[in-house]
Amino acid sequence: MGGAFLAAAVLARVGGRIGLPTIPLFILAGILLGPHTPGVVLLDDPHDLEMLSALGLVLLLFYLGLEFHLDDLKKGGRKMALAGGTYLALNVGAGLGFGFALGWGTSEALVLAGVLGISSSAIVTKVLVDLGRIGNPETRPILGIIVVEDVFLALYLAALQPILSGADSLGAAVLDGGKAFGFLLLLALMARFGTKLVGKLMNTKDDELLVISFLGVAVFVAGVSEWFGVADAIGAFMVGLMLGSTTSGTRILKLVHPLRDAFGAIFFFAFGLSINPGDLPSVLWPVLAAVAVTVLMNVFAGMATAKIYAFGPKATANVSTTLLARGEFALILATMAAGAGLDERLSPFIAGYVLLLAVLSPLAAGRSHWLARILPGGRTRDKETEKEAVPV
Repeated sequence: MGGAFLAAAVLARVGGRIGLPTIPLFILAGILLGPHTPGVVLLDDPHDLEMLSALGLVLLLFYLGLEFHLDDLKKGGRKMALAGGTYLALNVGAGLGFGFALGWGTSEALVLAGVLGISSSAIVTKVLVDLGRIGNPETRPILGIIVVEDVFLALYLAALQPILSGADSLGAAVLDGGKAFGFLLLLALMARFGTKLVGKLMNTKDDELLVISFLGVAVFVAGVSEWFGVADAIGAFMVGLMLGSTTSGTRILKLVHPLRDAFGAIFFFAFGLSINPGDLPSVLWPVLAAVAVTVLMNVFAGMATAKIYAFGPKATANVSTTLLARGEFALILATMAAGAGLDERLSPFIAGYVLLLAVLSPLAAGRSHWLARILPGGRTRDKETEKEAVPV
């Protein structure tokens, strides 16, 4: 474990100097120090980190739930829902079509729909902060799209779980789906109406007791969620949604942050351990094709968002490139697919796809003005800017 943390830290420091996000570097550390790569091997069996990796996944989604509030949907209004829905329709639809075109199977296509369709909130947020765009007019729609994606993700994973579990018949699949949605609805109702009671139970001035309490609730509900066919990570997300609206929400958000970073790094590192670099060449062309599809769909989604909000070429390019990254959600789906025994090519495909886009996204976002020039109205806007810059 010490070696895993140190390796991830060293690579992340090196990557930080050249402006790369940490997620692909944590995965790369796992690949380089895993049993499938010559040289130093920290762990012969990736399953040795299975419980810690699961805890990292739970904390990642718990933290996301804390940041998300049900009121966020109301504040964004129809524009946010329309922009988010359009983004999902284009990207998830393209991902589903791409999955069927590969011919790996129906379950695999449904997994790929989510992999290609949902952005990485962690990388998107980091890109916005690093590039100093938090105050930009297009940032609110970007975050709004992320919120809509989060809501879709919870429903999508709940629906996907019974399919991946391999229900024996349609009736069994419907029953499993009903149990999952029923439990998810119960958690949603508690998040909506039970926050006062939960807040009183969680309230304490002692940080130590608060940490133990919210960790216990998040991990326990995540475990119970699996009994009902809901992904453990989504159970943790709903707990975060619930606790984020309590009077202790701000303190919990601050206290869980270092835990999320530490165990989240282990989750990404453990995923890297399971990847055999020798498998990556076999999926190179599908990965490159998927990246091309994602870039194209993000440009279309950026143009659609710009039309909704009446943005110019520069803001359009910022939306398109900032939302390009794929990360933690794709890896969640990869973990679920591996546990369900789906096509073995999925894991190396997702790893290569995430690594490539996680590196490409911040680089593209920093050079979004190149895209702005070729978008409709981009050249005209450049000429107007040049005229304004000429001294009179």
